[in-house]
Amino acid sequence: MKYPALGALVLAIALPFSTLGQTNKSGTAKKNAANKPATTDTPGQPQISSQSILIVPNWLPPVNPIQPAATLLHDLVDTKLDVRFDWAKQWLLGVATVTVRPHFYPQTQLVLDAKGFEVKSVKLVSGGKEKNLNYQYDKKRLAITLDKAYARTEPYQVRIQYTAKPNDLAAGGSAAISSDKGLYFINPLGAEKNKPKQIWTQGETEASSCWFPTIDRPNQRMTQEISLTVEQQFKTLSNGLLVASKKNNDGTRTDTWKQTIPHAPYLAMMAVGDYAVVSDTWRGKAVDYYVEPQYAAHAKAIFGRTPEMLEFFSKKLGVDFPWEKYAQVVVRDYVSGAMENTTATVHGDFVQKTRRQLIDGNDEEVIAHELFHQWFGDYVTTESWSNLPLNESFADYSEYLWTEHKYGKEAADMLGHRQMNLYLEESQSKREPLIRYRYADKEDMFDRHSYEKGGRVLHMLRNYIGDDAFFAALNKYLTSNKLSAVEVAELRMAFEDVTGEDLMWFFDQWFMQRGHPTLNVSHSYADGKVTLHVVQKQDTTYQPVYRLPVTVTTWVNNQPTDHKLTVTKARQSFQLPVNQRPSLVHFDSDKILLAELTEEKSQEELLYQYYHARNFLSKKQAIEELRPKVGDLAVSGMMRHALADPFWGVRATAAEALRRYRGPEGGAIRKELERIATNDKDSRVRATGIGALASFQNEDFGALYTRSLKDSSYAVLGAAISALAKSPTVSAQSSIEALRNDKNPVVVSALSNYFSLNGTLDHYQWYLAQMEDADAATLYQMLQDLGSFMLRIPAVERDKAVRKMEIMARTNPRYEVRLGAYKGLSTLASNMPALRTTLADIRSKEKDERLIGIYNLLQ
Repeated sequence: MKYPALGALVLAIALPFSTLGQTNKSGTAKKNAANKPATTDTPGQPQISSQSILIVPNWLPPVNPIQPAATLLHDLVDTKLDVRFDWAKQWLLGVATVTVRPHFYPQTQLVLDAKGFEVKSVKLVSGGKEKNLNYQYDKKRLAITLDKAYARTEPYQVRIQYTAKPNDLAAGGSAAISSDKGLYFINPLGAEKNKPKQIWTQGETEASSCWFPTIDRPNQRMTQEISLTVEQQFKTLSNGLLVASKKNNDGTRTDTWKQTIPHAPYLAMMAVGDYAVVSDTWRGKAVDYYVEPQYAAHAKAIFGRTPEMLEFFSKKLGVDFPWEKYAQVVVRDYVSGAMENTTATVHGDFVQKTRRQLIDGNDEEVIAHELFHQWFGDYVTTESWSNLPLNESFADYSEYLWTEHKYGKEAADMLGHRQMNLYLEESQSKREPLIRYRYADKEDMFDRHSYEKGGRVLHMLRNYIGDDAFFAALNKYLTSNKLSAVEVAELRMAFEDVTGEDLMWFFDQWFMQRGHPTLNVSHSYADGKVTLHVVQKQDTTYQPVYRLPVTVTTWVNNQPTDHKLTVTKARQSFQLPVNQRPSLVHFDSDKILLAELTEEKSQEELLYQYYHARNFLSKKQAIEELRPKVGDLAVSGMMRHALADPFWGVRATAAEALRRYRGPEGGAIRKELERIATNDKDSRVRATGIGALASFQNEDFGALYTRSLKDSSYAVLGAAISALAKSPTVSAQSSIEALRNDKNPVVVSALSNYFSLNGTLDHYQWYLAQMEDADAATLYQMLQDLGSFMLRIPAVERDKAVRKMEIMARTNPRYEVRLGAYKGLSTLASNMPALRTTLADIRSKEKDERLIGIYNLLQ
């Protein structure tokens, strides 16, 4: 599962996160230490006396109940489904034949998860005959009384005829998975002219039981066969291979998909829609891309690196892609980012892009993430949601591995740093162990801990034991546990078996305990030695004192020397031998540690670090820490140098650091920013350059912005519109107006901001039209802009938009859209006091706990 960034964005906007201090991801850890330093230690675990006042941090969660793995009474063996659909009622009409066997003890009852069904009949199937069975059903679980006690050596079959009614279920969901009704009918009556008719499913966490009866737990595995009867114009997709397709006399067609390798029930899927299927292959296996017909010509540009990813991951892991085929399908109104259903990944429609949109980058990270799950999550599956990082941390880290392989270490480190900061942002209000046996709801596991923190932890582990051992251990983990459910101990033992080292210390502090180190590092030089002082400042009442293998590099006469050391105390000093005062002492010079790091360095040391950096993150650290001194000639010279760096990320970082520059090289700096905004080969740098120029108040770059409206990149186009929103020009007006029919989300978002500041009544209809077509992420911000825009038009003209916004705030299925509409109405309430009563009523009737919490903060 790759959940969308919008959920985190909404929370980041709504919740009072404190500003992070200087944070740097740093340090490599290898066991063989060259130049091993001497150490002097200060015992560091603080003692709490009986008279101490215990201050509970805001990020400490309440004590939640223990959530064990599900007890195995029965083992699923096979599920056969025969389904058809009532589009008008949004029902699935199904017959399920479930084969099970008792796990160990004899069983006289079978309990299946079955949410929101109308159960027509339940029968035992034996020897080609059917026998009615008694059952009890409470709309959640189907308890079937068997005809006798079955032993573990006796598999049996139960056939259930049912109707699934997903819209009758109570609304549920989370920030990661916004709805949990399992089965979704998109535009079922065809009433939305710009949206295709589709049916698709979303099983994780336990929503497969909303469309077929099963034992809906991750520690179950089954083979399956699904027959879907659909209208002739529709394509179908499910797990495994298409083994039959039969035209029926009533104008329908029945497709049968069969998967012979067992997987967990939450990974079952189906999709129905008017798709173009673009075919590819990998080692003779089918690799298919299901896209809306208008994107058929772009499908290989979007997904075409999938075969290369399959080859890369297969070789890296030493385990070939294990399934029968691999398909990817794009669906509308998806409730998450993407989902790794076995052999058939579902993507939200954000991945569908034209070749022009792909100039600014595609979604390879998401594509790699879901593909890696086919090994980590599908082939080897977490036995409980408490162990979810065994799925998601690896999928998160696959993004780094693919980026490193395809685009180089600088690009991978840039991605890893961004992921680390996402976790650190969340850690301001929440800190949990990666492996959590206590949680309030299984959906709570889908957070920046299980994903981004877990990925950074794996990166540290890889660097500690080395690449050969890391990938050998992953191979052992996969081969030893294939087609089974696991917990974190199996992962640890695989690494210990390969390395020969007891790694309990690493797994305990990083997987089983909460938090991360907060480090203060300083150094001094005397008598041919550097004394390095490291202080762990994190609250050790609730977090450990960490054992941190790390690399410290000293630079003398432009020659680096790496010192491998291990921090083990809350306060610790190390002496590093040098033959003269070093130009730079660089803690965690490989930038591996997951930590908040404050490192005392002079301006001269940071300048030296930039010019001698061996990785992107060291340059980034120097640029960002020197930003307050950008008026100094040496620093501004460094920034100009960075604007010509070969790696686009360094150029973009420098451009961002030069926002609002006020210094002696003002003219030269502006010329450099104009150069990259106009001519840089990377569209992301051009867009950042435009944003930097827009920060200079009372300076006219309107001609550049107007020229940029013709750029091939949507990112640059959006940045130019945003710049012109603050400084509109007459010459750009016709070009802006010419973009009103562009449906690209970047353009729509930028125009929404532009019109909110500069629009007239003539643009009112534009907003009303966009409300019908925009995606959830775009609507979230656009509805807030609309609230500001309506302050610019006469009150008598506002009614239509206010009514639409109120309906959206009350009924839109996406919680972020409801929030955007609510915030837009709140802005308008400053001018229309009567809306305060409406807003109070919306708050009182909202049932989503996420929104209730945000509304309470916004009042």
